[in-house]
Amino acid sequence: MSSLQFPIFMDYHSTTPVDPRVLEEMLPYFTTKFGNAASRNHAFGWTAEEACEHARERLAKFINAQSEKEIVFTSGATESNNLALKGIAEFYKDKGNHIITAVTEHKAILDTCKRLEKEGFEVTYLKVDREGTVTPESVRAAITDKTILVSIMLANNEVGTIQNLTEIGKITREKGVLLHSDATQGVGKTPFDVQAMNVDLASFTAHKMYGPKGVGALYVRRNKPRVRLVAQMDGGGHERGMRSGTLNVPGIVGFGKAAEIMTADFEKDNARILGLRERLRAKIMTALEETYINGSMTHRLPGNLNISFSFVEGEALMMAIKDVAVSSGSACTSASLEPSYVLRALGVGDELAHSSIRFGLGRFTTEEEVDYVAELVIAKVKKLRDVSPLYEMHKEGIDLKSVAWVAH
Repeated sequence: MSSLQFPIFMDYHSTTPVDPRVLEEMLPYFTTKFGNAASRNHAFGWTAEEACEHARERLAKFINAQSEKEIVFTSGATESNNLALKGIAEFYKDKGNHIITAVTEHKAILDTCKRLEKEGFEVTYLKVDREGTVTPESVRAAITDKTILVSIMLANNEVGTIQNLTEIGKITREKGVLLHSDATQGVGKTPFDVQAMNVDLASFTAHKMYGPKGVGALYVRRNKPRVRLVAQMDGGGHERGMRSGTLNVPGIVGFGKAAEIMTADFEKDNARILGLRERLRAKIMTALEETYINGSMTHRLPGNLNISFSFVEGEALMMAIKDVAVSSGSACTSASLEPSYVLRALGVGDELAHSSIRFGLGRFTTEEEVDYVAELVIAKVKKLRDVSPLYEMHKEGIDLKSVAWVAH
């Protein structure tokens, strides 16, 4: 008997289900322990505040921060990224007006940088190599005496490439420039240590690590160097003046528990997920020719598989496997029909970029699901290629690049 449940979820980069252990710890904070963490004059407030401080400690340990006071709670990684970039730019503008980032960053970084450019800041967008890697040398070469911040993600949300933050951090520390990392996709799935990597600010969120949506954090280093930023939200001076607003206590409790589980199960979880991903990759690529992996195979998130299927339209393939939740490009930008800007930055041509599918595997993915999805994808790709005139020409040995197409 098959125990498969449909639809099958293979889009773990977009979000993750809340782990039952996380939910269990959150529940009392909706009902009996419902106090406001800022209510300092009775037990309901003290209980809520204590729960938030416990979560702060768990999150500090999760990324090896020196103190729980370095964790600032936000509504999610997008807000954390905005607070980091705008807050730093505003505070250090007398020191310099130059920011360095990469072309493959999430829109929450790129759009914030575009906003800062309108306000007179200069932004350098570093190119990446074919695997999506930012070289430490390119970071060093881009730093000027006006540079105040470098922002490089821990791992890419589309192609899973993990950046060499340890080497980049050595350079930023040596140059006296602050380093921010959007650690959202990578934290808990690849080693992330703010001390070892010399990271001064880091953004991450609960819903990418089996916690609830609507709660995130920004790590802000307190010494060596002490990082200062200008708040972007005023009112009440919560979170040591960096982010006003009533704390989402149940969400924060869940975030802390999610981090604790990720810390405890790091090796076991990631080894299992990597095994499943490799099983999926081997099955698909053994059965189908003209399939290409996007991103690095050596420095890659364990659950990420981004494949381009030549002679197949990605949207058509997604429709053909509609019982499986996958993605073509990033969920935050999927309203546009442009090929993924991340794949373009890797040098993937438009045709192949349009034929790419991102499979995201996670904690609750099963071997049975992987086998079913592999077989389904293989069957549907073959079917779509059967009706492709281009694939037929390719099979006949015609070099499609040499064909002179005539418009009628």
